[in-house]
Amino acid sequence: MAKVIIVGGGIAGLTAAFRLCGDAQVDVLEAAPSLGGQIRTQLSAGFAIERGAEGFVFRSEAVPALAADLGMPDELMGQSVSQSYGFGDGGLRVLALGEAAAFLGFQVPTADLGKGIRTFRRGMTSLIRALEGSLRGRAQIRCGAIAKSIEPSSQGACVTLDDGSRHEAELVIAATHARGAATLLAPRFGAAVAGLSQAPTLSSVTVELAFERAQVGHALDGTGVVVAHDHQRDGLGACTFTSAKFADRSPPGKVSLRLFFRPSPQQLQELDDDAWAERALWGVQRILPVQGQPLRAWVSRWPDALPVFNDRYTAAVVEAEAALASHPIVLAGSAFHGSGIDAAVRSGEAAAAAAKSRGLTL
Repeated sequence: MAKVIIVGGGIAGLTAAFRLCGDAQVDVLEAAPSLGGQIRTQLSAGFAIERGAEGFVFRSEAVPALAADLGMPDELMGQSVSQSYGFGDGGLRVLALGEAAAFLGFQVPTADLGKGIRTFRRGMTSLIRALEGSLRGRAQIRCGAIAKSIEPSSQGACVTLDDGSRHEAELVIAATHARGAATLLAPRFGAAVAGLSQAPTLSSVTVELAFERAQVGHALDGTGVVVAHDHQRDGLGACTFTSAKFADRSPPGKVSLRLFFRPSPQQLQELDDDAWAERALWGVQRILPVQGQPLRAWVSRWPDALPVFNDRYTAAVVEAEAALASHPIVLAGSAFHGSGIDAAVRSGEAAAAAAKSRGLTL
């Protein structure tokens, strides 16, 4: 049975591992202390707080199919409400379908307008836990394993870790962010992967604020508020009414609001959690009638975590994959094949299919 090493234990890497287990010996190497990448749900005092991705596009077929194969199709749920608000000239107003995307500069297909996103009843992390549970005993999973390079070898490909150990496999899947992949592949592939090191990204800071329901003098009868570009302050672009958007996200009598910031590098470095919580409170009080201090605040930082696809970067991915095509090394993840959870799952599925199509003895 062939061996496949997957560098990266986010949703793309875990999806590939799940699809290959049973057909191959699978090793997952994750640099972080835990699996999941940008999917992380925290349960605290009756609140379900998404520290990373809050869901996936409604039209996704790949994520529900994966959930079904993991035995958790009934865990899927959609939004409780569909309308959204905009904040701009004249204050708050209900937006028409598609206007929220326009406020944020997103291009949304007409068929997707008004459908929003889906998630899991116990949070997005339940998908990671289901994948991890399915892989337990069937794959080798190692967290805290920091890869330094990936290169072709006589057996197929080799991953060298920071402790100097070398791990051989018939095929390696690099399920990392683009700049990480460039570093891992540069010693062997040089200029062919150099474009990945220049991958454009955005950073994000989200702040979830919890309040007593009586503190918020708004019906919260929508998914949230998007802020018109000319009215944004401190990088605040949107506020999700979390406890209204999805069921069972807050205890009875309490609400949670999640604010989304696009921080500058200086802000990421200089502002601590208390400063971000203060900015979030000031920002939400500028938009909504909110009284007093929050019960709790959860600050999540994601520096350079969101890929930005433009023509130049798309061409860089094509060039890198062309250089890898004759070697048993495959790229996987939303950093290469489209942003978002749906794209990451589809990329992991494609990486597993590529492994099986390479003529390996799986």
